Amino acid sequence: MTTPVAIRFEELDLDRIALAEGRVVVLVGAEAKLDPAARRVNKLTRGALLRAVESAGFADLKAGQALEMGFPANMAATAVQVIKLDRKADALSVRKAGATIAGAKDGKPLLILAGAHPRAADLSFGLALRTYAFTDHKSEAAPEEGGVSVMVTRPEAVAAAARDMAARAEGVFFTRDLINAPANILTTDDFAARLAAMQEIGLDVEILEEPELEKLRMRTLLAVGQGSESPSKVVVMRWNGGAEGEPPLALVGKGVVFDTGGISIKPAGGMEEMTADMGGAGVVAGVMRTLALRKARANVVGLVGLVENMPDGKAIRPGDVITSMKGDTVEVINTDAEGRLVLADVLWYAQQRFEPRSIVDLATLTGAVIIGLGHARAGVFANDDALAGAFLKAAEAEGEGAWRMPLDPAYDKQLKSQIADMKNVGGRPAGSITAAQFLQRFIKDGTPWVHLDIAGVARTPEATAFAPKGASGWGVLALDRLVQDMLED
Repeated sequence: MTTPVAIRFEELDLDRIALAEGRVVVLVGAEAKLDPAARRVNKLTRGALLRAVESAGFADLKAGQALEMGFPANMAATAVQVIKLDRKADALSVRKAGATIAGAKDGKPLLILAGAHPRAADLSFGLALRTYAFTDHKSEAAPEEGGVSVMVTRPEAVAAAARDMAARAEGVFFTRDLINAPANILTTDDFAARLAAMQEIGLDVEILEEPELEKLRMRTLLAVGQGSESPSKVVVMRWNGGAEGEPPLALVGKGVVFDTGGISIKPAGGMEEMTADMGGAGVVAGVMRTLALRKARANVVGLVGLVENMPDGKAIRPGDVITSMKGDTVEVINTDAEGRLVLADVLWYAQQRFEPRSIVDLATLTGAVIIGLGHARAGVFANDDALAGAFLKAAEAEGEGAWRMPLDPAYDKQLKSQIADMKNVGGRPAGSITAAQFLQRFIKDGTPWVHLDIAGVARTPEATAFAPKGASGWGVLALDRLVQDMLED
C-alpha cells in the first residue's frame, strides 16, 4: 500500500534554518509582515526575502501560491519557497498551500517554517494528500523521498491536531491504490483479501462467497458476474465505535473490478479505464479504514459487492429476466447497466440485516452524470432532505464537489417493462436519474438514503488540487466528515 509521506513536527529552532538542506518554506501573509522564522531567513539572505514579499509579483499571488528564491545566500538550502498565506486563511486554502509545497518538493528534504500558524496541521494534510504517486508496477524503483519537517511553536499540539488527518490521508491513499490497480491484479479475490487484512486495525470483516449469496437469493448481483472466472463476493466491514445497539450508518459500494459491458460490450477506446469501475467500493473501503485508524465514536457498516462483468457463454444476455433478493424481477435491456444490479441486492441485504439509521451508496454508475456535471462534481440523489443537506455540507467543507440532482416518479415510466417488474435501463434521456430511480426501488420506506454517482470524480483525466491524474479518492473525506457531523458531535 502507498503510505503518506512521514511528517515530523518540531520545535521552532531559528539556528537550524541556515543549515537545513533541500528546500525551506516560509509563510508570509498578504500584508507582507515577517514572523520570527521569516525574519531569520530575511537576515540570512541579506534582505532578499523582504524585497520579494514587497514586490508586485508577490502582491499578485493568490492565497496558497508561491514565489521561489533559488540558491539563497548564507543558507545550505537549494531554494526558499515563499507561500502567500494569511493566519486567518480557512482550512481548504491552507491545505491548497500544502499541496503547492508538495508540487515543488521533487524528492528533496523539506523544512517548513510554520511557526505559530493556527492551521499548521491542515498545511501538512494538504502536502500529504498531494505527494501521492502510484508506482506499484514501475520496474524502476521510485526515488527515495527526503524527509519533511514542520517547525512550529507548539509541536505537540499540532501533532495531536494532525493525527486524525493522517488517518484520513491513509484512507484516501488506500482508495486511490484500489482504483488505480489493474484488473489482473485487483481481482475479486485480491480485493476481498485486502479488505480482510483490515481486521488488523480493528474492523470486523466478513466475506460472503457465491454459495451463501445463492442462499440469500442475490440473483441480480450474481447474474452480473456469471460470465467471469472471478467469483462474485460481498464483503461486510463493521466498525463498532459508537453506543452498543445504536443502528449503524450503512455505506454501500459498487465493486465491478472490470467492466467490459458484458454481451453489450463497450467500444475498445478507453475500455482500459474500466479498471476503475470499482470506485464506489474503493471509497467505502477507504472510509472504513479511516474510521478504524482514528477510532471513530460511531457505528458504521460498509458493504461492497465485488464482481467482474465479462462476455462469455454463461454471461447474462439482453432480454434475460432475473429476480432480485427483494423479489422484484428485472428485464435486462443492456448488460452494461450492471452496477445497479449489483447495488440492488447489496442495498436490500444491508437493510434486511442491519436495519441502518440511513444509507449512502456510491457507484461509478453512469456516463450521463459526466455529461451533466463533468469531472468537478458528483451527482447526489436522495429521498431525505436532511441527509442530503448534511452530506452536501460535509462535501463543501472538504472541497469535494457535489451537486444534488432530482428524483421524481415522472421518470419511472422509462423503466416500465412489458415482461418484468422493471427494466434495468430507461434509455438515454435523464440516464443518471433513471438509474437512481431504479435504485430507489430497493430502499425501504422510511429509510433515509443518498445515492452518489461518482463516475466523473472517482478517476479524473487531469490532476486536481490534491491528487495527480487518475484516482482521486473523492468521497473519503466528505463521508468521514459526515460521520463526524452526524454521529460523533
